[in-house]
Amino acid sequence: MVDPLPDGPNAVVRRVVDGDTLVITNGDRIRLIGIDSPESVQPNAPVECFGPQASARMKQLLPPGEGIRLEYDRERGDRFGRTLAYVFRRSDGLFINAAQIDSGYASTLSIAPNTLYADRFTDLQKQAKSDKRGLWGACTN
Repeated sequence: MVDPLPDGPNAVVRRVVDGDTLVITNGDRIRLIGIDSPESVQPNAPVECFGPQASARMKQLLPPGEGIRLEYDRERGDRFGRTLAYVFRRSDGLFINAAQIDSGYASTLSIAPNTLYADRFTDLQKQAKSDKRGLWGACTN
């Protein structure tokens, strides 16, 4: 396994697309690895339960101009041309991928070979479900 960069590249948030995708100032779309938030903006698809809340939470965590650090796993991009990354807020080191799962704004989405934090994310989701945080308390699945 290729280790991710220990101190990945820095970037600045231009805008949040939804609860698991953002755009940085150079125009790259960043898809957070290991998480899946309910849909809120997908064309030709209904808004899913807790989608607007997940998107709003991401916007709160990463407003325009917020500095972030990107960390990569084995694959750097997906078939949609997005950059795949783990995202950390530069101001305090908050691990955004983990925060979205821990608060119940996203569920885990483990796709090999990008599984560096999969076990951690699974543990966070189990606790969020048990505590009925976020979507786990608001949506019936």
